[in-house]
Amino acid sequence: MTYLPEEFLKRMQEMLGEEYEEFLASYEQPRTYGLRVNTRKMTPEEFEERKIFPVKRIPWVENGFFYEGDVRPAQHPLYAAGAYYLQEPSAMTPAACLPVEPGERVLDLCAAPGGKATELGAKLKGKGVLVANDISNSRAKALLYNLEVFGIDNAFVTNETPERLADAFEGYFDKILVDAPCSGEGMFRKEQAVARDWTPEKSEYFAGQQREIVRQAVRMLRPGGKLLYSTCTFAPCEDEQTIAWTLEQFPQMRLIPLPEYEGFSPGRPEWGSGNSDGYPERTNGNLELKRCVRIWPHKMNGEGHFLAFLEKDSADRRGSGEQEENRAEREKLQGIIREQNVKCQQRETKRSRGQDDRKKAGKKGKAAGVGSEKGLSRKDRELIEEFLKPCSRSFPAERMELRGQKVYLVPELPETVRGLKFLRNGLYMGEIRKDRFEPSQQLAMSLGAGEFQECICLEPDNERAQRYLRGETLNIRPEETKSPSGWKLVCVGGLPLGWGKLVQGVLKNKYQSSWRKN
Repeated sequence: MTYLPEEFLKRMQEMLGEEYEEFLASYEQPRTYGLRVNTRKMTPEEFEERKIFPVKRIPWVENGFFYEGDVRPAQHPLYAAGAYYLQEPSAMTPAACLPVEPGERVLDLCAAPGGKATELGAKLKGKGVLVANDISNSRAKALLYNLEVFGIDNAFVTNETPERLADAFEGYFDKILVDAPCSGEGMFRKEQAVARDWTPEKSEYFAGQQREIVRQAVRMLRPGGKLLYSTCTFAPCEDEQTIAWTLEQFPQMRLIPLPEYEGFSPGRPEWGSGNSDGYPERTNGNLELKRCVRIWPHKMNGEGHFLAFLEKDSADRRGSGEQEENRAEREKLQGIIREQNVKCQQRETKRSRGQDDRKKAGKKGKAAGVGSEKGLSRKDRELIEEFLKPCSRSFPAERMELRGQKVYLVPELPETVRGLKFLRNGLYMGEIRKDRFEPSQQLAMSLGAGEFQECICLEPDNERAQRYLRGETLNIRPEETKSPSGWKLVCVGGLPLGWGKLVQGVLKNKYQSSWRKN
């Protein structure tokens, strides 16, 4: 039986009235399980046709599927290939409802562990830029990993406070998602630890955090831009009251309707104001709050969620904090991030080679550009172009940077981002080593099906796919590859897994060691 705190039940009974018993009964039902297909890798129809394991469509999420609790989707090789992300069905809704178009500037402000950021990145289709931020460094590392597995190559993954981001990105983004930290009441059935840790005071605490986060998000939204706010809680002070506060504080913001679906419940205007003990006050409230959406576990196959979709007045400049001519000047796309790229490169080098190797690289130095970033030399470009000959995809050399020996393909960003803490800027492509280019795991994951001709294709049920994921060498028959030696892209079910180097019929495994299965 699901544990539910007594004070929580008391408040929910007051809020729901006649619906309370039905709400309470939903906690006796098993939780639902879901996955979301990576549309950069395949369409939902293609996923369904593969019949990997039994699934059923999630009606309100175009690329979402239910699966049974006894299925283990994370054990399938296509999961390692980034074909899908495991996510609770209701939690898929915010990213599904934010209408991102390729080429836009998009921010996921509270992005870890990446469930929503991976969907936003997939919607961009490699065009524009996704800034994915989390204030926690450890959570930001999980975020980076999930974006890399999904093959998102135009992301700037930051580890900053909302205020610091707003100073760098004022009036910049077309779309912003704020999946705000919250008391987690909607997840009690899924995560009993959250229920046991809950106290009535948490809602007021998180409401304060949420309002400061929204304040900074409004600063970063361009005139005419759209912001989607969401929580996984039922508490009105974190939901309707936070949105009512936003509309009052920022008159340039207005609520716009969300897509309709049977089971979506409208926001409750009468809950838009509250008292000191966290209970909603029964007032007429702002009728505009009806445009918010609540997902209740007794009305839909999912956990509790709240969503509000807002738009910034296109004629208002107060939220951007600058005149249009100044904004245009600040938005010159530089594609270069200097001092902090050095720090990022140093952190990555220490992780991958150890402190001694990092010092050694620093001594070799200056000719190789360690400790600075620069464009590629003619020789560097030739090495990369030679490696990429079997690749049908174009990688613009003018957007490539060399940091030490590492090559990055960077998105276009304003120069104002210098000084921000970040984990990754763009796509880490690989390393220049003397007379050769060695590709990265991240480059492999960014490639689409059929984009690299020199490949070895394994079927998902072929035991060699699991052996490859464990880091083992593989024996390759001559008919399985186009040429008898050299770098090969290892694929499963047509989707890239990583690299290998073929020598005399034996494939040396280049799958990233930190990703390998035990």
